[in-house]
Amino acid sequence: MYYLNKFVVLAFYQFIERNDLCEVESLLKKKCIFSKIKGTILLSSEGINGTVSGSEKSISKLILYFKEIGYHNLNEKLSSAEFLPFPRLKVRIKNEIVTFKEDLDLMKNRGKYIDAGDWNDLIDDSELILVDVRNDFEVEMGSFENAENPDTKSFIDFKKYAEEKLLKNKDTKVAMFCTGGIRCEKASSYLVGQGMKNVYQLNGGILSYLEKINEDNSKWNGECFVFDRRVSLKTGLKEGTYKICSGCRNPINDIDRESELFEEDVSCKNCFNKTSEAKKNGLRERAKQTNLARIRGKNYSFLEVSADEYFESGF
Repeated sequence: MYYLNKFVVLAFYQFIERNDLCEVESLLKKKCIFSKIKGTILLSSEGINGTVSGSEKSISKLILYFKEIGYHNLNEKLSSAEFLPFPRLKVRIKNEIVTFKEDLDLMKNRGKYIDAGDWNDLIDDSELILVDVRNDFEVEMGSFENAENPDTKSFIDFKKYAEEKLLKNKDTKVAMFCTGGIRCEKASSYLVGQGMKNVYQLNGGILSYLEKINEDNSKWNGECFVFDRRVSLKTGLKEGTYKICSGCRNPINDIDRESELFEEDVSCKNCFNKTSEAKKNGLRERAKQTNLARIRGKNYSFLEVSADEYFESGF
């Protein structure tokens, strides 16, 4: 796959026990800085999780480097971006690579992996409960047909949903999905650990499905939120139509932008009555400075930066 004049975006995770996190943190920071790679990498004693972007060559080398330092089974997913998806590099050590606050045996208790090509047949089962384990705002942007929304604001809220809706019948057939698969790893481990017998998860998550299943055969409706400046992706992992509201940092679509309460770079219908006039004026000034920087051809942190501009510059 070739990404001419585009950024390559690598999403990855692996559950693996490590006790040399400070050394790994230092190595990855040096590697990414040297290779002009930006994004977020989270490290913990349970594994690694991240999304980063760079040139096709630098990302290919980073994948090999992960193997050199002991991460041999990363669940890798590649996509592309026209503009720089991340403004900076963050490599951090945390207690968990995805916060769930539960002691899980992730190696022993796992759901059954279902590849994207077999997913449609599985979710056609009328006796199956299909669960979207992502948060509310993500579900609103898009989901699979007939999927249940657990109404969670945070991933740790999934446990309450499971106790109320799933765990009362341990024979219930449950299939789960999330963006890239990592949240399903923990959610399925929790259910299996609680004694559920028929737990399935979409291997590679929604991103794998959108990449492999064409629109005519797809049971996906809407767009998939991603945690970078692209905001959302569609079938074929093409960049979506959502943007982030500068006022409240929530995703907004074309319909939201038609609201009389929407002001470009300032507010949307969700935050217009919640933000002060002082904040609105500050956002207007930032938009003004961004436009001036664009006109003058200067670097500015809020500008969209193309791949050519980035790799030819000293950003």
